[in-house]
Amino acid sequence: MSDPTRRAELFGGADSDRRFTGPTTGDERRMLIDVLSAQRTTLQLKCSGLGSELALRSVEPSTLSLLGLVRHLADVERRWFRRVLAAQDAPALFSSTADPDGDFDGATDDPRVVAEAWEAWRTEVAFAERFVTEAPDLDVEGEDSWRGTVSLRWVLTDLTQKRCTRRLPRAARGPERGPQTRYSAGFTESAGAVAVRR
Repeated sequence: MSDPTRRAELFGGADSDRRFTGPTTGDERRMLIDVLSAQRTTLQLKCSGLGSELALRSVEPSTLSLLGLVRHLADVERRWFRRVLAAQDAPALFSSTADPDGDFDGATDDPRVVAEAWEAWRTEVAFAERFVTEAPDLDVEGEDSWRGTVSLRWVLTDLTQKRCTRRLPRAARGPERGPQTRYSAGFTESAGAVAVRR
């Protein structure tokens, strides 16, 4: 009897999942960067191979979808690194005061919307990675209207924590799904509800 294939292996073989192989001791910056990078890669991995299915809602009438999550995380990266830490005038791309849930509500199955979301997310992640690399240390500070003064160290920790809590079940619905589906991210969906598996 062979071991069941892990989902991560489906996208590049048994040796392809190197997300969590960074250092576990030593330099704090390197560890924070590697853990956040692993979480970002997890998002890409869980969405790989999906196109318009990314816009499917996990539980109706919720607007929660993987595509909405990608759009939301693009705005989150943009907020912390461009607006707060780099002090740029960089309004959110997918939400606004007038449409605070635009990141999720606007996540439609239009291929242009899907491509735009991934392009925005990759652009914001690239900016964040450059910012972290060029920062003299983790004590670089920025002013946030909500949290007050925050350091780069706090932002990296906060983003890592949020990535862990937002690892959602795959929202794509398919004919193979029965009345209850268990997801590797620790969620079950049954009777129109999503609950964390204990």
